Amino acid sequence: MKNVATLDKIFALSKRRGFVYPAAEIYGGLNGVYDFGPMGVALKDKIKAMWTRDMRTSGKDIVFMDGSILGQEKVWEASGHTANFSDPMVDCTNCKKRYRSDDDGFNIEKPCANCGKTAWTEERAFQLMFETQLGAVSGSSSVAYLRPETAQSIFINFKNVLSTSRVKVPFGIAQIGKAFRNEITPKQFLFRVREFEQMEMEFFCQPDTSKKDFTWWLEKRGNFYKKMGLDQSRVRFREHATNELAHYSSYCTDVEYEFPFGWKELEGIAHRSCYDLSQHIKHSGKELSVFDEAVKESYVPHVIECSVGVDRLFLTLLFDSYREDEVEGESRVYLAIKPSLAPVPAAFLPLMKKQTAAFKPTFEKIRDKFPEVVFDETGSIGKRYRRQDEIGPPLCFTYDYDSDNDLCVTVRNRDTLKQERISIDKIEDYLLKTLAE
Repeated sequence: MKNVATLDKIFALSKRRGFVYPAAEIYGGLNGVYDFGPMGVALKDKIKAMWTRDMRTSGKDIVFMDGSILGQEKVWEASGHTANFSDPMVDCTNCKKRYRSDDDGFNIEKPCANCGKTAWTEERAFQLMFETQLGAVSGSSSVAYLRPETAQSIFINFKNVLSTSRVKVPFGIAQIGKAFRNEITPKQFLFRVREFEQMEMEFFCQPDTSKKDFTWWLEKRGNFYKKMGLDQSRVRFREHATNELAHYSSYCTDVEYEFPFGWKELEGIAHRSCYDLSQHIKHSGKELSVFDEAVKESYVPHVIECSVGVDRLFLTLLFDSYREDEVEGESRVYLAIKPSLAPVPAAFLPLMKKQTAAFKPTFEKIRDKFPEVVFDETGSIGKRYRRQDEIGPPLCFTYDYDSDNDLCVTVRNRDTLKQERISIDKIEDYLLKTLAE
C-alpha cells in the first residue's frame, strides 16, 4: 500500500487520539518538548517491553541498570562531551533566528527563510548539553549537566556491575531512560526534540572478538525491526563515513527509516573500542580493566553500542502503520500496527447503550487479563469503529440484538474489515491468538 502519511496528519492524529500533546500548550507550548497522553504511554510501554524482552532473550548475558539523569561535570569532560558534543550554528543578524548550518536544505549563500535577508553570523559551535547548578550556591564546583545520553552511567558503573552480578566479559549492560539535548532547531515533531527517552545497550567484549561481535549485533538489531512489523522496504543499514563518526567511534552503522522527509536514523550501532573506559581510567584514576585468567593479563574491554530513541521509534511506528481507505463511501483512517504492539488490544462495543449492562461483565472479565482493552458505548457504531481504528486495536467485539439469544458477538478485524460471529466464551482465546500473530 502506498504510504499516505504526512507529518501534519501524524501530528493531528497524535493529538486527536491522545498519543502526544504539545507541552504546556495552554501557555503557548515549549518548543522541542512534548507530553505523552494515555495512548502514547501505552504504545511507548509496548515498545520498551519489546526491546527489553529482545535484549533479555538475545542469547547474550545482558543485565539492566537505571543511572542518574544528573551528571557530574568531570564525567562529561572525561567522555569528551564538553569539548566535542556540539553542532555548527549560525544566526540571522536581522531577525535573530538561529539555524543549524549542517541541516539538509540550509545554504548560507541564500537568504534567511524567516525574514528574506542575507545577513549571517560566522559559524560557531553550539554546546548541546543542558548545564545546571547543584545546590544553593553557584560556581564552578557546583556545575552539573543533564545527561545527553544514558551510556556514560553504564561506563562509570562497569566495575560495580561486574563485581555485583554473576557476569563475565563478554556481557552487556542495558538501560532505558531520559536524555536531554539543547537542539538548535527542534523539528519534524518527535524526530528531533530536546527531551527524549533512549534505549541503550553497551556490550563489553574482548578486543580480538569485537569486530565479530559488532557484525553479530548488526544482524540482531535488524531482526528486531522485522519483528516489530516495520515495512522492510523502508528500512536500511548505512555505514558511517570516516568524517561523520562521533569522537568515540571506531566505526558505526545506522539503521535508517524512510520518512516522508527522507531517510533518517532510527538506531546507531557503534564500535566504541575502549575509548570510554580508557577515558574514565585516565580522568578518575580508577582501574576499570579486567583480568584474563587464560593469558594472565589485564585488558580494557571494547564496547559495541546499540542505541535507539523510544520517541523516534514511536514516531516511526505511527508513520509506518498509518493507512487511509474508503468504507461504504466514507473515508477511514486506521493504524495497521502489529497486534502485540497496539496500545489497545481490543474494543468492546454494545450496539445500543441499553445493552451495556449485558456486555459489561464480559468486558470486565477480559480486562482482568488484558488491562488495556476498552469499552466504548458512546455514539453510533460507525463512529465508534472509526474512533477505534485511529487508535489501532486489531479487533472490535460487538454485542448486538442477537447476542442475548445466541450468546455470540460479532468480531471485526481492523485491517481486513472481515466480520465473523463467535461465541462469547471464545473471546479470550480469539484475542490471545490475534495478539500472538
